[in-house]
Amino acid sequence: MDAFLLQYLPIVIFLGIAAALGVAFILAAAIFAPSAPDPEKVSAYECGFNAFDDARMKFDVRFYLVSILFIIFDLEVAFLFPWAVSLMKLPHDQSVFAFWSMMGFLGVLTVGFIYEWKKGALEWD
Repeated sequence: MDAFLLQYLPIVIFLGIAAALGVAFILAAAIFAPSAPDPEKVSAYECGFNAFDDARMKFDVRFYLVSILFIIFDLEVAFLFPWAVSLMKLPHDQSVFAFWSMMGFLGVLTVGFIYEWKKGALEWD
């Protein structure tokens, strides 16, 4: 039983060091970080909202629409890299299927992009 538990000792040591570092970094940030916000720090940044306002205020949904579109097309690129690397390593019949599957995926995303473009979702007034 001792030999079995000894195999898990490196994992326990790793988790202990990770937990200690995590607590140390959180405490160091709480102790040493400046906590007096200046007007620039609490000003509206990229999203266009004031930093500390009422949570029930009205907002422009275009901010979220643009971010969702970015995430969708960013994921498209994230799927393309591993596909391109593994495509050449596949046998011919599987690579043809993989190629046309990705073309279908890109086609669906292209149709969605054209739809959003025609609807004016990418226009900023």
